[in-house]
Amino acid sequence: MYEKIILAFDGSHEARTALREGALLARRYGSRVWLLCVLSDSSAITMAEGVHPGAADQLTAASATLVEEGLAKLKAFGLEATGHVVRGDPAPIISAFARKVSADLVVVGHRKRSFLERWWSGSSGAYIVDDVDCSLLVARRPISDAEFAAEMTRLSAEFAAG
Repeated sequence: MYEKIILAFDGSHEARTALREGALLARRYGSRVWLLCVLSDSSAITMAEGVHPGAADQLTAASATLVEEGLAKLKAFGLEATGHVVRGDPAPIISAFARKVSADLVVVGHRKRSFLERWWSGSSGAYIVDDVDCSLLVARRPISDAEFAAEMTRLSAEFAAG
């Protein structure tokens, strides 16, 4: 069903929720996984770069480290995974990447924002829904460490038997 899954990941709590939910689906279906971290080219990064040259590179390096840690965890669960760190506007980059790899599913996290935050930053969620050519899962249910480990063990046993 889901042969190719993109997990949008930025290290946030919401992204970690998406990572777990997506990993469980990937394990269930034997999917190939892409862990995609998109660093938004926000005005905050531009200002930080002006005050501290190299700040953007440090953020990119820190994100690459997060992605490598995520990849190691996914591979430990028996998932074939590839990681990417990209800078730009997250919604169109995620959509374009999904088309590039012919993804069947994109998994994203969700953080509720205030009216002002939505107004200021635009509606990237609506953009993804309108622009992605595959299924989209907005992961919102936190999965505890114990619940995740138990389900992953169950799926691994099922996969080995089957």
